[in-house]
Amino acid sequence: MSGALSHLKVLDLSRVLAGPWASQLLADLGAEVIKIERPGSGDDTRGWGPPFLKCADGNETSESAYFLCTNRGKQSVCIDIDTEEGQHHLRSLAAQCDVVIENFKVGGAARYGLDYAGLSAINPQLVYCSITGFGQNGPFAERPGYDFLIQALGGLMSITGAPDAEGGSPQKVGVALTDIMTGLYATIGILAALSERERSGLGQYVDLALLDVTAATLANQASNFLVGGKVPERLGNAHPNIVPYQSFVTSDGHCIVAVGNDAQFARFAEALGLADLAQDPRFVTNQARVDHREELIPQLQRVMLERTKAEWIAILESAGVPAGPINQIDEVFQHPQVLAREMRINVPHPDNPALELVGCPIKLSRTPVQYQRPPPKLGEHTDEVLGALQQD
Repeated sequence: MSGALSHLKVLDLSRVLAGPWASQLLADLGAEVIKIERPGSGDDTRGWGPPFLKCADGNETSESAYFLCTNRGKQSVCIDIDTEEGQHHLRSLAAQCDVVIENFKVGGAARYGLDYAGLSAINPQLVYCSITGFGQNGPFAERPGYDFLIQALGGLMSITGAPDAEGGSPQKVGVALTDIMTGLYATIGILAALSERERSGLGQYVDLALLDVTAATLANQASNFLVGGKVPERLGNAHPNIVPYQSFVTSDGHCIVAVGNDAQFARFAEALGLADLAQDPRFVTNQARVDHREELIPQLQRVMLERTKAEWIAILESAGVPAGPINQIDEVFQHPQVLAREMRINVPHPDNPALELVGCPIKLSRTPVQYQRPPPKLGEHTDEVLGALQQD
């Protein structure tokens, strides 16, 4: 069965995470993706380890776990972009492609005649996506952008971490979330442009900036400021707009409680033996609980310390109160629901047929995701792809 995007061909000039995340998703959905890499070294992330993939015999390869997580489904072609021959090959490939993804610094692609103006002149139907730190215009446009820097500059770190009063400090998210979200927004932008192309017959330029995406994904926290006028602060695992919606310490560790409405709070209070709290004017509505957070939470916490996390989770689940453990990564990929949803997959690699990766979360009924290629070895498809060019 063909994938949903099996009619599309993508030229991926990007590296590291945001661009490759977008092109991997397109590949998962069936697109043919040609990843261009530097001869000899390839994508920077190939060396971002340990850990590195081990061969079936236990010997270590040069394929980093980082590279493997974001490059399945692609063909690797080594081309020296600094040479006229390399630039010619890339223009020839772009003439055959539906999509180009790149993350050069602003103006970088134009040096090689590989910018949107140059390639759209060859292929007017081309959808061309540029991913940069700050976008193609504005006073910061020419600055390099890195996920860690943008998490800080874009405000995400200011609302992540424990409060100052608890000895906390601003924290980055545990994965490069800005890069990943930018990759997802890039995919959406590309698909929107491809959809419009069906009417106009023309491609267009898609401009993605890590800073824009970070600002956009501040979501309710940004709206809290823009509408409410108060600068959000770090609350640790607590929620700025819902109470109680946070982690609690039990007798043997932490568990989370996610009370989303007043009826759930009444059931939560009763499960804790504190039913009177649900009648207290300070706590009867969510707005009141937010206003009186500092009076409510200590009362709940004292009771939560009386039982283990497993006991509380069982009690709260039976009471219809959302609650759960804080799993470590190994527990996540052993969880029966994660396994049932095929989020832990085997994609056989030439060096190790047992390679496991994280599955794609998109479930399509007629054209399901297929994992047709493992992450490629450096230059694995150079002769095949360039040979086909010469035949054309």
